[in-house]
Amino acid sequence: MNIGILSRDIKLYSTRRLIEAAEKRGHSVRVVDYLRCYMDISSDHPKVMYSGESLTFDAIIPRIGARYTFYGTAVVRQFEILRTLSANSSISITRSRDKLRSMQLLAQKGVGLPTTGFAHSTKDVDGLINVVGGAPLVIKLLEGTQGKGVVLAQTDKAAESVISAFRQLDANILVQEFVKEADGEDIRAFVVGDKVVGAMSRKAAPGEFRSNLHQGGTASKVRITPAERAAAVKAAKVMGLGVAGVDLLRSKNGPAVIEVNSSPGLEGIERATDKDVAATIMQYLETRFKAREEQSRQSPFAG
Repeated sequence: MNIGILSRDIKLYSTRRLIEAAEKRGHSVRVVDYLRCYMDISSDHPKVMYSGESLTFDAIIPRIGARYTFYGTAVVRQFEILRTLSANSSISITRSRDKLRSMQLLAQKGVGLPTTGFAHSTKDVDGLINVVGGAPLVIKLLEGTQGKGVVLAQTDKAAESVISAFRQLDANILVQEFVKEADGEDIRAFVVGDKVVGAMSRKAAPGEFRSNLHQGGTASKVRITPAERAAAVKAAKVMGLGVAGVDLLRSKNGPAVIEVNSSPGLEGIERATDKDVAATIMQYLETRFKAREEQSRQSPFAG
């Protein structure tokens, strides 16, 4: 296959590992900065352009940063118009990046979640806190990533202050129950296709409640339960993601999904589990491409 990796930095661990895995399996691979792509959206000759060149790939692997979701998914969408296979579709990336929408979809499909509330007006702060169950509460900016924009409020009064401050900044926030029994630890289950291919436990640094590795958390290999495995796979499926990092907590009510990541990093999971996750992603892409080619050959409208 001729594979394009949509990434802003070829030096990133995840990008380098995907290049290595693709080349090792005999594919040609090219890294393209999606922010430097521009598009011809004409109906007769749609194109994705890069430095004057029209790009053509059999498949792409989007590594779209949260900050650039709007433009990045537009590029993915244009490749989809060209019938390029994508490891994650543009709509699945958009769906997972919208924390509120993703929580609503997961809840609708019966995926376990922490009790979550959302409101617009600061006049409804008391009611919002009561819906979630009172302090301690976790308050999250909808646009936050890697643990940024996440605050733990130990009391209802502190929660009121944080919520009011965020709303004065016209920021959209989610308010969630604090799962105390998780004890500053969460699980990142790495899903490829319909399987969890690796899982790691992430433990928050001393004095910190956020377990993200970018916030000083540490990671180690963990054996997950069948219920946790099922929850992770279902969460990725609800989002429509072929490759996903599903973060969940071990709560007294069972696994509680807190986020589904459409561009999960490979460094933490590969080092914690000693598994070649990049190769697994390539195998998944090969299987999907082969199935699509076979379906195309069998279609009476092929050619």
